[in-house]
Amino acid sequence: MKQEYAYWMALAHLPQISNRLKNDIIVNIFRENISIIDFFRLDRSTLESVYKLDITAIALLEESKKELANYSFIVEDLLEQGYDILPITSEKYSGTLKNNLKRTYAPPLIYVKGNQKMLQEQSLAIVGSRNASGAALRFTDNVALEASKSYKVVVSGFAKGVDKQALDSAIKYNGQSIIVLPQGIMTFASGFKKYYPQIISGDVLVLSAFFPKAPWNVKLAMARNPIIYGLADEIFVAESSDKGGTWAGVIDGLRKGRKIYVRVPEKNGKNANQLLINQGAFPVDSEGNIVEQNYELTAETPPVFPTQKLKAEKEKVFELLKGGEYSSKEIIQKLKLDLNTRQLTSYLKTQDEIKTINSKPLKFTIAKQDEYSLFNQGAD
Repeated sequence: MKQEYAYWMALAHLPQISNRLKNDIIVNIFRENISIIDFFRLDRSTLESVYKLDITAIALLEESKKELANYSFIVEDLLEQGYDILPITSEKYSGTLKNNLKRTYAPPLIYVKGNQKMLQEQSLAIVGSRNASGAALRFTDNVALEASKSYKVVVSGFAKGVDKQALDSAIKYNGQSIIVLPQGIMTFASGFKKYYPQIISGDVLVLSAFFPKAPWNVKLAMARNPIIYGLADEIFVAESSDKGGTWAGVIDGLRKGRKIYVRVPEKNGKNANQLLINQGAFPVDSEGNIVEQNYELTAETPPVFPTQKLKAEKEKVFELLKGGEYSSKEIIQKLKLDLNTRQLTSYLKTQDEIKTINSKPLKFTIAKQDEYSLFNQGAD
């Protein structure tokens, strides 16, 4: 396996190639029962016919081979320093991350240092503003305390404000925490020094999905956010504005039917927490407990996402797609669904059991078992 890591790095860090395409390649490797090294030795015709790669992707793949020697040195360095490299095919890779982000967004490779068993434990993320209010920080502390009592891992992004409070509180209450880095794992020297006792004791795991020597930058910070949400079974929102990373992550999670709990805002609080609750998130008190709220949707309130409606119709839709290929419009007409085509199309694209056929309009059908089984490992 050690020899293969350099090839995994070459695939995972291909520039200009989406995670979806990289994971499609991995599914085909899995299906063809070949190694990652064998894949890099395939001829152009096979890459085109079996792996559906275009000229640009093949050229990038060929260019990446020039970096294999450099990647091999990095692999040696990583392993010598106690880091671990987990391809998405590894049993140690987080099933929660794979199940939440699915083939479209799950990182093909992650780098970790610390107690890897945390990747298989129940987990929650506490998210919110960098410039969080006192109420938001107290909420974060309370939720981290309850998580520690329940042996749930707290996932955080190591930003100031709510993220840092979540980590510090988990440590304070002798809980466990995963730090998701907005940079390469080899550039976190000061953090490893600071949290060395907790890493050694098995209470902190450091994780990165980026090139090991990549420095912090804004793009990586934004790309880290879906990984934080993806690693968590539950998401608690301490405080959010109506834009930015927290807002975008929660809205995306609500569309996908994630369990998201939002702190009920204090009177005159300057945040968008109530808007998220109106969108379908569960309102919770300062301790993280669900509370009843009586409020009416106004003309200014965005509609609740049709996630539950989609889930209720899922079996009927899947049964129809077992018999052929259909567009969203055809599915809605045949099953008389109370949905619009945009809603249904967006939902079907997130389902790994569904294969998208690139036609005009897009059509959908049930994927073959070997096309999605890799991404259902660890699913509920």
